[in-house]
Amino acid sequence: MINTLIPCSFLLLLSPYWITSIQGQYDASSSSYQVQTPPLKTNWTDKVGTNPWVEYPRPQQIRNDWQSLNGIWRYQKANNASDISNLPTNVDEKWGKAVMIPSCIESGLSGLKVDIKDNEFSWFQTNFNVPSNWSDKSLLINFGAVDYEATVFVNGKNATTHKGGYARFDAEISSLVKYGQDNELVVFVHDPSDDKDYIIPVGKQTKDPSHIFYTPCSGIWQSVFIEPVPKTYIRRIDLSGDMHGVGTINVHTSDSSSQDVKIAISDSQGTAYEANGQTESSFNFTLPNVKLWSPDSPTLYNVSVTMNDDVVTTYTGFRSLGKGDVDGVIRPLLNGDFIFTFGTLDQGYWPDGIYTPPSYEAMIFDLKFMKDMGFNMVRKHVKVETDLFYRACDEMGLLVIQDMPSTTARKEYIPNAAQQAQWAEELKELVNLHKSFPSIYTWVIFNEGWGQPDDGPETEHAPMVRNLDPTRLIDATSGWHDHGAGDYSDNHHYPDPQCGMPNAENPSGPYDPARIGFQGEFGGLGYNVSIDHLWNVPKAIKAINETYEIDETLEKWNSRSRDLLVMLQSQISNHACSGAVWTQTVDVEGEINGLMTYDRNLERVDREIWKEAITNLFKAAKEKGAGSNLNTNSNSINSDTSKDQSAAVATAGISINDTRSSGAVTSLNKLSTSFTHIISLIGIMSWILVNI
Repeated sequence: MINTLIPCSFLLLLSPYWITSIQGQYDASSSSYQVQTPPLKTNWTDKVGTNPWVEYPRPQQIRNDWQSLNGIWRYQKANNASDISNLPTNVDEKWGKAVMIPSCIESGLSGLKVDIKDNEFSWFQTNFNVPSNWSDKSLLINFGAVDYEATVFVNGKNATTHKGGYARFDAEISSLVKYGQDNELVVFVHDPSDDKDYIIPVGKQTKDPSHIFYTPCSGIWQSVFIEPVPKTYIRRIDLSGDMHGVGTINVHTSDSSSQDVKIAISDSQGTAYEANGQTESSFNFTLPNVKLWSPDSPTLYNVSVTMNDDVVTTYTGFRSLGKGDVDGVIRPLLNGDFIFTFGTLDQGYWPDGIYTPPSYEAMIFDLKFMKDMGFNMVRKHVKVETDLFYRACDEMGLLVIQDMPSTTARKEYIPNAAQQAQWAEELKELVNLHKSFPSIYTWVIFNEGWGQPDDGPETEHAPMVRNLDPTRLIDATSGWHDHGAGDYSDNHHYPDPQCGMPNAENPSGPYDPARIGFQGEFGGLGYNVSIDHLWNVPKAIKAINETYEIDETLEKWNSRSRDLLVMLQSQISNHACSGAVWTQTVDVEGEINGLMTYDRNLERVDREIWKEAITNLFKAAKEKGAGSNLNTNSNSINSDTSKDQSAAVATAGISINDTRSSGAVTSLNKLSTSFTHIISLIGIMSWILVNI
């Protein structure tokens, strides 16, 4: 059924995305919390305070009433798995240590900075009060991410268990809490990291950090909050829109029941349209005169979803992804046109927070830097970020290549059948929880063979991902061990690229003309800096010389970078290159090959050189048909689902589209500006909203 949306009056809500929880968070023992000095600070390290991450954590499914549980909790090391049967009692400030939530317990921001080798099992505890006027509702407790296996207890009762360090999860706890009174929340966490006896998705985490593998993250590293919901409530919204203005929505309920549902979608002028359907069943709607989403024009539409008493705010963007023949070459298509993508390998590590950025402001600093440099894409490398990251990419117009976090890269640690099955379940979870973000355009299944058995399981995983999300491209094997699955012929080569070339060297091998020619990694040029901008850990300092190439002067570094970009430009013009990823956004621990240093305080890039070179890449791609509205012999990724394009959520809020990267960074070539006015405005507005 296709609904033509009917105009209606619609009041745009002030986005709760920027509103801290009305009830505030319970601060267990802020007086005993103290940041532990990390090996390297950022400009945000000392600004975190004891009320971190006040933004609404789930931008694709916003409810007005909620309460953050972020803040200072208590932490205690556990000895082994059997300790789970001995819940802590009589917890006070003398029990354990104060810990910041969210954080990685290995980080300085946690207040602990522990060594995971001795802290595989952990207890986390806090108290929280549930407002009395929520007593007639069900109550959800939500965790953004806990690495790796979490068992949640409320007032001594088991509420839920979740396995997987990169996905959000929740539990209904209304029968376990006392309304209007203090309640105890205890979380038991087991994180084996890259232990050989537990082969789990870890990405770059390792207990023995060295060069390209880094400090692990354990514990509750994303936000925790509670919210009242009706007895039957909206559990998940799958929402997408295509280039023809056709949207598709499937509203999932807590009990999988069929319910009447109404949606209202509004544009920037406040004009809104309504459509009706049933939950647990996809239905379509058509928006007239739709403005398409693209990196150059990232238009988003607010969407209100109403099911009985449950009202949820979300958002979407209208765009179509696919691949097609453009002048005899298979190309990626956005809204029917060949789109050339160029971005950075973005690992999402922070010297003070490890996996957890010190703040939202810090997180979007990197994204604004990339957008200002002229990149139109970011490859999120073997890590999954908070939903707020993808919402920012949706607003800024940064396309995202999303990697599935790999198991350990050690070839001798190939997962067994049960471990492969668990990894596949977490891959499904990744896709289902993120397939409504418009900015994500490619799923990466395996990277460079890490955790990939020799029998080519990606030939089964790629169709599985396609079935879950028929609207996006799939890079089944980024780098090598390619068995022909997926949409990309992806080459990794350092430092020089060999994109879309028939004579490409091993281990990636030659370009496959039946798929999209892509340079999944290249560059990686290093330039050393003074110790006050380095990860000051002896082993990391020693590993610096393992960087692919280290240039002696900054002028040489920029000259070599330009040479590699000119080489890539030639491959665009003369071969079948459709996109590339430069390694990398920032330094990470012992890797000193970032466009910025690990503390985000120094830029290596000569902006004039880089911007000119990046502009020339897009000019070369345009000469090959990029963005020229050609009549291509194109095919949707799935011919039956060309209308089922993904979308994304959440709110109007304060737009960051027009802000540009400036602030903490000082260029190594010339001074750059200080913090943008928009960040100051956000801080002022947040303070006003909290203190009204």
